[in-house]
Amino acid sequence: LALQVERELRWLYAEARGRIVACVGGMDPRAERRQLELGAHIVVGTPGRLRDHIERRALDVSSLKVVVLDEADEMLDLGFRPDLEFILEATPAERRTLLFSATLPADIAAIARKFQRDAARIVTASEGRGHADIEHRAMRVHPREIGHAVINVLRASDPTAAIVFCSTREAVRRLHATLSESGFSAVLISGELGQAERNRALQALRDGRAQVCVATDVAARGIDLPNLGLVIHADLPHDAEILQHRSGRTGRAGRKGISVMLVPPSRRRKAETMMVDAGVTPVWSGPPTAESIRALDQERLFSDPALNEPASEEDLALARTLIAGPARQIFLDDVVLGGALQRRAVRPLLLG
Repeated sequence: LALQVERELRWLYAEARGRIVACVGGMDPRAERRQLELGAHIVVGTPGRLRDHIERRALDVSSLKVVVLDEADEMLDLGFRPDLEFILEATPAERRTLLFSATLPADIAAIARKFQRDAARIVTASEGRGHADIEHRAMRVHPREIGHAVINVLRASDPTAAIVFCSTREAVRRLHATLSESGFSAVLISGELGQAERNRALQALRDGRAQVCVATDVAARGIDLPNLGLVIHADLPHDAEILQHRSGRTGRAGRKGISVMLVPPSRRRKAETMMVDAGVTPVWSGPPTAESIRALDQERLFSDPALNEPASEEDLALARTLIAGPARQIFLDDVVLGGALQRRAVRPLLLG
């Protein structure tokens, strides 16, 4: 997220020749110190790395005018409060302090009271209301068939880019392996990745080399993919706030998005309560079946421009050669569509 903000600020202040420096954990601290020595108008960083530079006197905040804290609620959840308080206490008392947060729990209010003066609270959207551009779906799935259900949802939707959320790093690794073995171009993002590995994974999604990202909640913070059309909750979110954070990865900039929650029978009551708290009304169903996906494959095949454009003489000659050759059985779930091999649909257990 810090690197994304740095890129935006570089673009925004390019004409004014503003110097923007990023200080991020996982990157080379010596290179950052060299940049700081040259001076900066704006420093964008993660709490731990900023505190380290301040303690080593590489970052002088004595003349700081403004402090902006983004994703404040998540930083507190991740245990960054000591670092945040250290940074704020090291800055001049007359600075301006801005806190941005999707939610405002008691801890955020306490920091606001301690470090802000006469603060005004600004709400940019109705609280508790789901995103209007996101279609919410809930699917009843047997716990052992979560992986198969994810595959079929991806096959049915065929999104340009999708994120699948899991609750643990191990679950991310398992599901990533399952998708890769099934023929999906998938990347994973979890807390154990270095910044360079994370950047490569995100770039693969942006330029279309990868279609699916499997991630944990924490690791997915700051992901901004313009073509993200589908979010799948392979594991249920812990609460309504996390549900909104996850779902909010899609349905941006006027585009429509789909959020699919996979719900085992034992978690249905929790899922229903969470949806009510989040202010969304999902459409309940089972996961897509293998038969429905084959029907979609056939529809996509017949609507493909390659089959609707007039055939050239070369195409006709090839067709005559094929017809004259030995008969072959063509399975629809292995047909090549749009240059990409479509994966086989699987049969998850349907519930309810």
